[in-house]
Amino acid sequence: MSDTDLVKLYSGRILALAADIPHLGRLPEAQATIRKRSPLCGSVVTVDVVMADGRVAAFGQDVKACALGQAAAAVVGGAVLGRTPEELRFARDGLRAMLASGAPAPAAPFDGFEALSPARDFKNRHASILLAIEAATEAAMAATGTPPQT
Repeated sequence: MSDTDLVKLYSGRILALAADIPHLGRLPEAQATIRKRSPLCGSVVTVDVVMADGRVAAFGQDVKACALGQAAAAVVGGAVLGRTPEELRFARDGLRAMLASGAPAPAAPFDGFEALSPARDFKNRHASILLAIEAATEAAMAATGTPPQT
């Protein structure tokens, strides 16, 4: 990876997101907790959720990840409250498509994932970027009894 590639990848917007992650910390009364780890880089995200009326009512996350994983967790934290498991699954699938095939970023309120579009060329970073949205989706599904969907 060249210096130019690194500058492009770690843009000011990504670093700003990584520095301000909403809902950091664990929820003591979580209905579901999911821990995801990227085996390639060792990044770990643990997500706690409380659901009410089929929507995320409370959210906590413990993020031990690279700047890209932290930025993705910031987008998730800023958008997750009030979302249904289906909305989270749609955002997760949209982020996967954006990274894998250059599809557009997911729609609002998850459009902040657009900041991570330069990472699509760095497949070894995709797993870390996906940790927070995958964990949030799985936790919301577990809390509502929705069958897991990959």
